[in-house]
Amino acid sequence: MPDTRKRELGVCYYPEHWPEDGWIDDARRMAEAGLSWVRIGEFAWSRLEPQPGQLDFAWLDRAIETLGQAGLKVILGTPTATPPRWMLTKHPDMLAVDENGHPRGFGSRRHYCFSHDGYLEDCRCIVTLLAERYGSNPHVVAWQTDNEYGCHDTAISYSDAARRGFQDWCAQTYQSPDALNRAWGNVFWSMEYTDFSEIELPNLTVTQPNPSHVLAFRRYSSDQVVRFNRAQAEILRRHSQAPLIHNYMCRVLSFDHFDVAADLDIASWDSYPLGYLLDRLDASEDDQERYLRQGHPDAQAFHHDLYRSVGQGRLWVMEQQPGPVNWAGWNLAPLDGMPRLWAWEAFAHGAEAVCYFRWRQAPFAQEQMHAGLLRPDGKDAPAIGEAAEVARELVEMPDAGTAKAQVALVFDYPSSWAWDALPQGADFTYFGLVFDTYKALRRAGLSVDILPSDVGTLEGYKLVFVPGLLALSNPLEKALKTFSGTAVLGPRTNSKTEDFTIPTPMPPNLPSLDCTVARVESLPPFSTVPLENGGEFIRWFEDLEGSADVSKKTDDGRPAMMSSGKMHYLAGWPDEKAFDALVTDFCKSEGIATLVLPEGLRVRDTDTHRFMFNYAPEPVTFDGVTLEPAAVHWQPI
Repeated sequence: MPDTRKRELGVCYYPEHWPEDGWIDDARRMAEAGLSWVRIGEFAWSRLEPQPGQLDFAWLDRAIETLGQAGLKVILGTPTATPPRWMLTKHPDMLAVDENGHPRGFGSRRHYCFSHDGYLEDCRCIVTLLAERYGSNPHVVAWQTDNEYGCHDTAISYSDAARRGFQDWCAQTYQSPDALNRAWGNVFWSMEYTDFSEIELPNLTVTQPNPSHVLAFRRYSSDQVVRFNRAQAEILRRHSQAPLIHNYMCRVLSFDHFDVAADLDIASWDSYPLGYLLDRLDASEDDQERYLRQGHPDAQAFHHDLYRSVGQGRLWVMEQQPGPVNWAGWNLAPLDGMPRLWAWEAFAHGAEAVCYFRWRQAPFAQEQMHAGLLRPDGKDAPAIGEAAEVARELVEMPDAGTAKAQVALVFDYPSSWAWDALPQGADFTYFGLVFDTYKALRRAGLSVDILPSDVGTLEGYKLVFVPGLLALSNPLEKALKTFSGTAVLGPRTNSKTEDFTIPTPMPPNLPSLDCTVARVESLPPFSTVPLENGGEFIRWFEDLEGSADVSKKTDDGRPAMMSSGKMHYLAGWPDEKAFDALVTDFCKSEGIATLVLPEGLRVRDTDTHRFMFNYAPEPVTFDGVTLEPAAVHWQPI
């Protein structure tokens, strides 16, 4: 049966920022624009508890009732991303500490360390009060925990609380200093410990810290985010049946989102295509110029697919860019039509709700230059018309669903931490390798499912890519052994142990594939490895040996890919031309139809419709349909 859930629009609203006599009119206008959801409360702790134990929920009661009476459904956020000033007086050591040992102080947001037990206990208190008061409120139909974990590089803290917590984590994980020393290879450079209390955090070292130490600390730091979120989720579960959500971000890889999501019901993310193009994606200058007012044609889709996987099939966009943002180096206005396109692209990838950020542009503080659906004076901003247009269109096509793809891509957060700890090449990033793979699949007109690294079955897929995975999990290794389709692994896949040492047998040690990585080299931007029949490897190349078939070669005859049946290991990072050829060949071998798309056009197939999105700054024609810039077209399959 096709998966169908109703598609709806929403908005983020801050009643505490505006005179109360305007709330009714705001709610009326939201409903008239076709909005269904309103997120509130996630930054309001100082108004809910102005002083320790001095509580004021009356204004929030009235705000929720006002929105509910207008027919709007409330997503209530817990306010723990913005602890009030008195909290710092109560817990002077609660601040996160950066890698250079500097406290990250009060005056903006996210000024807390996940490892601080005292702050966590105060968070439990405010969440309990909210849950008890609003858990059965008929207008509170969903909850958001905190806001944007990891934003502003806040998932990792080098505080005293983190040091003590990490020492305890190491003791529980390794049980003895000798076992830790063996796992990390601490005999090297006389780094051995005799007691867990001797272990410091992997910063402020003379030169590079042990990557095993770094990776262990990254695992610990991720576990602290999970602990923090779980504490809130457990309280909310006791008092409410409403779904629990967190809003993740673009290319924030500092904690394991799959682990956090295990305690939640829905994964959402905050989509700011123009800011991310310039700020997060390592996009080329040509791509930045071409897509300056549209966003990268694959970035939103990648994160929709990733977070649909994180949410085990349930995806929202909690914040959708409506106009210029305030936080990028340069903040452009989107091309007319893009706020509509971005919303429909999210729905095509399975989103149940898309909420624009924000209702009215703030006239004060750090985000006063961030556009909303309304201007600061309450007049309509350009995007409200596009939101209303999407709302009208949703009446004709209200159900969300996304067909299972034929192609899958495995994604793993610890692999990102590992290659950050020891990149071996200045421009080698796990995200970059995975995103290049995804872009190649999208250029071929393919829909893609993103899978976690502990996936236990690949049934239903014909083609699976596993690039740059630190270590194969037991479930994935078993799934690959029984997989009847084509599997493409590498480069750098299964090249380390979980503790970040080179394993024996040597990598990649894949089932049914006699192939060994004998040597690796990282390639500077001015050096490449040309491939036979066109294209080249960039950034990374591995010398392969073994008895498996050499299925692709470099220009000078070295193995570029080794294969056994449908199992393939790739020796380098393909450039765009090489990636396109590989995808075409693999799809042909599996009978997967590919498309030749105009530059900037992207396609997504749902259970019932094919959607086309024109990210190009010029009109494009495909399959007899001409799309203007920023146009969306859908047709039944």
